[in-house]
Amino acid sequence: MFPGTENHLGNIYRISNAQTRSISPENFTGEQGKGAMAKPGEATGSHAARELGQTWKVSPSVKIGPGETFTLAEINDQGIIQHIWMTPTGNWRFSILRFYWDDETEPSIEVPVGDFFGMGWGQYTALNSLPVTVNPGSAFNTFWPMPFKKSCRITMENIGDEEMYLYYQIDYALTEVPGDAAYLHAQFRRSNPTTGAIHTLVDGIRGKGHYVGTYLAWQVNNRGWWGEGEIKFYMDGDKDFPTIAGTGTEDYFLGSYNFENKRTKQYESYSTAFAGLHQIIRPDGLYESQQRFGMYRWHIQDPIRFNKALRVTIQDLGWKSGHRYLQQRSDISSVVFWYQQEPHAKFPELPDKDSLEIN
Repeated sequence: MFPGTENHLGNIYRISNAQTRSISPENFTGEQGKGAMAKPGEATGSHAARELGQTWKVSPSVKIGPGETFTLAEINDQGIIQHIWMTPTGNWRFSILRFYWDDETEPSIEVPVGDFFGMGWGQYTALNSLPVTVNPGSAFNTFWPMPFKKSCRITMENIGDEEMYLYYQIDYALTEVPGDAAYLHAQFRRSNPTTGAIHTLVDGIRGKGHYVGTYLAWQVNNRGWWGEGEIKFYMDGDKDFPTIAGTGTEDYFLGSYNFENKRTKQYESYSTAFAGLHQIIRPDGLYESQQRFGMYRWHIQDPIRFNKALRVTIQDLGWKSGHRYLQQRSDISSVVFWYQQEPHAKFPELPDKDSLEIN
């Protein structure tokens, strides 16, 4: 019987024994027949629903206080997350998402919520790709498939000084997971500024798996074209020289010639299934003093497979006089996505609040 773990238009007609479930503030456990049970006085929609009562949108969201960690989902079964939607209020850099697979004590995903969905600069911009979409009203969506074999726990920590509200829904299937299924991992890093004109996207990955995505939030701290740097993948014991070396930043993100529209002489944004320069923040003559960019590249058709280890870096490279390269000192934040078998190597400590802040 089709397990319902690999859905696409070519097999959507197939019947499966998978059980569809959904966790939200209206059903924290995802149990069958347990949705919309909150009563006025028990949840965030109580005042609005006071005349209508139970089942009338009494619990559309959760409130997370300063310094609090809220468990969004805890599933003790075998299955796969197929979609997550959420709309967080507050500072997106100060809301930390963590995912734990199969009773692990160290998270496999630890990322500020905005960066996880390609919104690292804290401003809404439409993003329309295959695994991640961001829609009007700051609606964050991810379709990365996330299998688990025993359990799944998802939390959000509010490290800010003000309370926040989170509207969310986690859609998943309880079903048999293939034996060769690997687990989704995601890690955040920031270089502010870069040292030696190098930003390390990830280092210390140990095990067998495949790299599937890169998101960069890049602030340029000098004039001129900033994206000559090469991305490099050091795989399975590579030392001084990588196995994969790109030809330039815009090339890696499937653009060319400094993302320039030759008619307007301006950067041109794009958002496609597998790559995009979706966010361009231009100086406004006042507080937005620096150019900032958001870019993504998903390796869905071309995953980068490794057997033992992986390290990924990108050069922070521009131009100076005499047609010479300039080693820059940009502010670069990144999230990388990969699948691997467990156990995974422990992540470096997430930057503190001051080091996460956009400034």
